[in-house]
Amino acid sequence: MAGGGNAIRGSRVGAGPMGEAERGEAAPRQSVTYYCSHDHRSVVTFSIEAAIPEAWDCPRCGLPASLDSENPPPAPKIEPYKTHLAYVKERRSDSEAADILDEALQLLRSRRKNGEIIF
Repeated sequence: MAGGGNAIRGSRVGAGPMGEAERGEAAPRQSVTYYCSHDHRSVVTFSIEAAIPEAWDCPRCGLPASLDSENPPPAPKIEPYKTHLAYVKERRSDSEAADILDEALQLLRSRRKNGEIIF
């Protein structure tokens, strides 16, 4: 059986001509070009009525891009990961930490003396 006898071969549900007449008129659009620091040029299409953002993420490298081709925004500075302890050490001096530890130990010892179960 050559041909398979399938009358709608190559079609799918909902397939058909999708021209302007069937969908309606397209909204008026404008193209805006953004530039990143890696010399990538990205053209983004917006509605005429849309507010154009000053910055856009470059789809090629992910860096920020702007409308100014002469002065694209610099790559953001990546801060190294900080542990919770590093943040605490930024806020507290060694003497403050010692005072807080002494206070916590006194409270713990007084609760143990009173017979409270502490794990």
